[in-house]
Amino acid sequence: MPKIISSLLFISLVACSSPPKSPMASASKDYFPKARGCFILYNMKTNTLDKVIGEPECQERLPACSTFKVPLAVMAFDSGVLSNEDQVLKWDGKKRDLPQWNKDHNAKTWMKDSVVWFSQKVTPELGAKRFQKYLDSFNYGNKDFSTGLTTAWLNSPSDPRGGLKISAYEQIEFMKKLWRDQLPVSERAMKLAREITFIETSPKGFVLSGKTGSNSYDAEKKMLLGWFISHVQKGDQEYLAVTNFSDLAPNSDGGFGGPKARDITKAILADQGLW
Repeated sequence: MPKIISSLLFISLVACSSPPKSPMASASKDYFPKARGCFILYNMKTNTLDKVIGEPECQERLPACSTFKVPLAVMAFDSGVLSNEDQVLKWDGKKRDLPQWNKDHNAKTWMKDSVVWFSQKVTPELGAKRFQKYLDSFNYGNKDFSTGLTTAWLNSPSDPRGGLKISAYEQIEFMKKLWRDQLPVSERAMKLAREITFIETSPKGFVLSGKTGSNSYDAEKKMLLGWFISHVQKGDQEYLAVTNFSDLAPNSDGGFGGPKARDITKAILADQGLW
């Protein structure tokens, strides 16, 4: 009996001396199955990074894709290329893959429907010199549009020519300036750009604004790249959230990377009590 009691006491002491598991570790999830992924949650009130997933991936520069529509809207409103959010640009009549693109659009529907041809009408109006000046003053990613004034942000991440690329951390820095009126443009331009990025209000009352971005690593569009940059606010709670992912295997689900990145963002926000 004494030996049994001694053994039980030893087991008890070892169990008590073992470090407790971290609550975050025990509750961790794989938000990026079959993909390399990044998520950053930045607290605008405390100026802190409240959550980072995939540190190396968050530092990697990737094609900006349609997230570039946000800084492009700022440029367009500041320069006068777009006078306001209701200004209509006429559809050129060319049929494109997405039916919602095949009509006239204003700045609000451009952002909502992610209309590529609309962007490609804006950048020539800005001109190469002014476009470069904005990229430089915004310190936007690699600031490189050498692959084309109307296509630089659309290059595949596997394209050796490069293109206009930005990291998740750099997206956070740009969004901080946009939402704090700190970009070197008119406050009106920033305000209009913010307004047209509104998406929805969550069940718990968090207002979500942002932009998706989609691309692929392969011609068959099975290896997806997805982006979502966003601003989340409810009362005095205010955050920026940026997500990207790159598929590690062909995706059989179909669809685009951007909406998937948005759904991942909302899932993480919900787990953080912010949705």
